[in-house]
Amino acid sequence: MFPQIRCYNRVLLLLVLIGLAAAWLPFINYAPNRLVSGESRALWTVWSFPAVWLLPVPLLLLALAAIPGRTAPGVVLVVTQLLFIALVWSAGEAARHLAASASPLARTSPGSGLWLWLTLALLMFSDAARRLTANPLWRWLLNVQIWIVPLLLLWHGSLDELSLMKEYANRQEVFDGALRQHLILLFGTLLPGLLIGVPLGLWCWRHAARQGRVFTVLNIIQTVPSVALFGLLIAPLAGLVKALPWLSTLGISGTGLTPALIALVLYALLPVVRGVVAGLQQVPGDVLESAVAMGMSRGQRLWKVQLPLALPVLLRSLRVVTVQTIGMAVVAALIGAGGFGALVFQGLLSSALDLVLLGVVPVVALAVAADALFSLWIALLKGEVRD
Repeated sequence: MFPQIRCYNRVLLLLVLIGLAAAWLPFINYAPNRLVSGESRALWTVWSFPAVWLLPVPLLLLALAAIPGRTAPGVVLVVTQLLFIALVWSAGEAARHLAASASPLARTSPGSGLWLWLTLALLMFSDAARRLTANPLWRWLLNVQIWIVPLLLLWHGSLDELSLMKEYANRQEVFDGALRQHLILLFGTLLPGLLIGVPLGLWCWRHAARQGRVFTVLNIIQTVPSVALFGLLIAPLAGLVKALPWLSTLGISGTGLTPALIALVLYALLPVVRGVVAGLQQVPGDVLESAVAMGMSRGQRLWKVQLPLALPVLLRSLRVVTVQTIGMAVVAALIGAGGFGALVFQGLLSSALDLVLLGVVPVVALAVAADALFSLWIALLKGEVRD
């Protein structure tokens, strides 16, 4: 009879097994130029040392999954962070090693195996941080500091030979312009969305009988595909500008930024309005009774009691709107709104994967960063952070 081994961390066990199954996926892709798919190479075909160094890591993680207590998550935290850093560094070194014996047009890009291993390392790290501490501030700090060394490697130039960084170097001005335009789309959506959505939410909260009709209209808008809504706005706006030519002097046109902002604001209204209504409805009744007993007016109760208590719920809705807008702004490039979507679609049309990634990666980074900041803000407001 074999001894029965108990697993105390099934999440870690599953992630490690997925990583082992993906061990034969390509670590990098090497191509003679940016338009050719090239060939896939495993880590040990580039050089032997990193592969030998990484082999004991899955075995160690499997052993840690069978150890109870708080010590194992701490060790997993350290191991997975070192693994993440080693994978990033190895990708840069592999690209530098191959570039030394290739033409300047050659491209070395991360393979599917590397992308998967990086994702698994982050998931294992996040799971270990969750098991190690319940304090949201410490979790947030742990998940942020894992990026310090990779960012230092990026700033130092250790990753410059990767194809994505070469694409960035060739299109730095275009990238900076896309970033500015994407941020304009983001903040140009959030500000009008709040200015319209918050008063509309207050109105729905005070007139509960009318909530159904308002939410029906907003739900219908939400179900319309983004590409369709962008297209539906082109003809009315073009006709409006034709009838009133002076609008063109304000930058209003049938395509470009104007229909994109209108559509994105319409999509933002439902989460904002629902957040305001839900936040105000969850304010405890005894708190309102205490405010009335203190002699507060209706306006004072709203601004000093109800809105502050409803703010965490509203911020959750605003987090949804922010992440949603960052992603949907990519599609807005189809009507000439610019942003990172222009890089994505240009790369798709020219079959240049590196150019697609140059647009996709910063969108993902913006969404993750925004979500993390909102999560921290909500935790601080709810008083969950302890000294």
